[in-house]
Amino acid sequence: MLPPASLQTALDSLLGDARLTATRLPGTDLSLWLIDPANMERAFSPEETRRILEEPPYWCFCWASGLVLARWLAERPEWVCGKRVLDFGAGSGVAAIAAAKAGAAEVVACDLDPVALESCRANAELNGVTLGYSADFFAEEDRFDLIIVADVLYDRANLPLLDAFLSRGQEALVADSRVKDFQHPLYRHLGQEDACTWPDLAEPAEFRHVNLYHAQRNENAPH
Repeated sequence: MLPPASLQTALDSLLGDARLTATRLPGTDLSLWLIDPANMERAFSPEETRRILEEPPYWCFCWASGLVLARWLAERPEWVCGKRVLDFGAGSGVAAIAAAKAGAAEVVACDLDPVALESCRANAELNGVTLGYSADFFAEEDRFDLIIVADVLYDRANLPLLDAFLSRGQEALVADSRVKDFQHPLYRHLGQEDACTWPDLAEPAEFRHVNLYHAQRNENAPH
């Protein structure tokens, strides 16, 4: 099966010899168009490293928190069944696709990166589900039952988004492996699960421990 031409072209602009391959995610029934693990075995040139750092291709990896969130929803479909869901910072769309397969009434994949949205479209087709798409979370109406979020708190400057999620959804479900002192009055810790980014980037062991947090809107607060 050939990868979508638009995604392969985007990857070619970063790593000329890299290829996308339809990859089954461990512990799931999901497949995604991801970078071929063989492409990760060689050293990158300084120019390739610069390009990757300037425009990281987050969409061609399934990050550990996204994988954990997808598994969580597959095992607990009651979180999304019949609900309107938005996947914030969707990346490859793995959590959005899992929500759709678990019976959500509507799922919107939201990402600032247009290539990520192309990836979500291709991966939705690969998995036989239908998604909606958005490039601007704050342009969305306050109409969602649940905002799902994975791997967006790697930059502490993003922590204020924890409040913003509840401006567009009644509840938020967040998967994160980066914040070690996660404290927010509205979010409670649901548990921790282990996973690695796919293909495996050999990240430090601490980043394989993914925590899940849940918040419900405080209706007395302004939104």
